[in-house]
Amino acid sequence: MNKNHTMPAEPTATRTRRSNLRLTYVIGSLDRVLRRRMTEALAPLGLTLAQFTALSVLEANGEASNAQVAERSFITPQSANEVMNLMAAHNWVSRKPDPTHRRIVLLRLTDEGRAVLRECEQAVKTIEKKMLEGIEFDAAGAVQIRLETFVRNLRG
Repeated sequence: MNKNHTMPAEPTATRTRRSNLRLTYVIGSLDRVLRRRMTEALAPLGLTLAQFTALSVLEANGEASNAQVAERSFITPQSANEVMNLMAAHNWVSRKPDPTHRRIVLLRLTDEGRAVLRECEQAVKTIEKKMLEGIEFDAAGAVQIRLETFVRNLRG
């Protein structure tokens, strides 16, 4: 608080151009729409959003533990374990013991998993293209950088 015991003015960046909508609300709305659209696009391919996200995480990281996949896929470790069991049954992921920690199992994408991921990425690319209609490439890149900053700031 300042000397006059009033709250400092709210930064204008926390509100969108429509002053009645908070930025957090708009981001939340985008999250819900994206989840719905991606779920719909992945269903004909036989995948859930959690499976697609886990495959993407494994591709980006090479290999990861169940706990790491869970955290990066925004699901609980128990849910990640169920997802990994199903994906292992489809031969989309392989498992091997972590050489440094006997109780940890490392997961890695198989060639079959990569092929499934390529199919899914085409569906997701269509959604991203629709989302970015009317947005210049540089502006889209700037938005992505800002969103990544928001995530880092809130993770601490």
